[in-house]
Amino acid sequence: MSAGKKGSRVVVALDFQEVDAALDFVRRLDPALCRIKVGKELFTVAGPALVEQLAGRGFDVFLDLKYHDIPNTVAAACKSAAALGVWMMNVHASGGRAMMQAAREALAGLPRPPLLIAVTVLTSLNADDLREIGHAESPQALAERLARLAAASGMDGVVCSAQEAPLLRRACGQSFCLVTPGIRLADTAQDDQKRIVTPQTAISNGADYLVVGRPITRAADPLAVLERINADVSAALSR
Repeated sequence: MSAGKKGSRVVVALDFQEVDAALDFVRRLDPALCRIKVGKELFTVAGPALVEQLAGRGFDVFLDLKYHDIPNTVAAACKSAAALGVWMMNVHASGGRAMMQAAREALAGLPRPPLLIAVTVLTSLNADDLREIGHAESPQALAERLARLAAASGMDGVVCSAQEAPLLRRACGQSFCLVTPGIRLADTAQDDQKRIVTPQTAISNGADYLVVGRPITRAADPLAVLERINADVSAALSR
């Protein structure tokens, strides 16, 4: 487990299509119990103002826009995102070394730069999906190769499946941040995720942060589910 992590390890994904619905949901949450992820779906309708509003309410915001473009464009986007006060942002590792290094350099010198992480292999993809787009490697092998490239390019960590977390922890070291989506409770639906694990298994595998969306946002009692996940995380960390 990486050292120096403070606050909740749970990142609630605000996968909403409407700003009012997102804000109504956020009012039920406590910044002491979770962090917040804003992705493309919500950012497209709400824009930077919502990110600033959430940060102003005390939430650590993970801006999940997965930048993937030429180095200069990604660098400029990362610098603009950092100005919103986000806690974490990401790029695609498949954008290459030059792109990731440009993103890193864009944040250099900031008084409180956000964590900059890279996406390895989306948790919605399995081996068959990867073969269809031209990757002969297994999801695990491709994730390790991209994680090693991300580390060599100055990234703080990666987004990966918790199934690959033990492999990437060994490959990239204890200080490398592993952010894992595809988290599901044992009694919740798998939805469109294919490489999933439970919260306790994710932490035991070496994950630092767990991204959880629909199991919380669609629950009848979201706070109860969040507290259950936090309890599972605490139990795994105490082992």
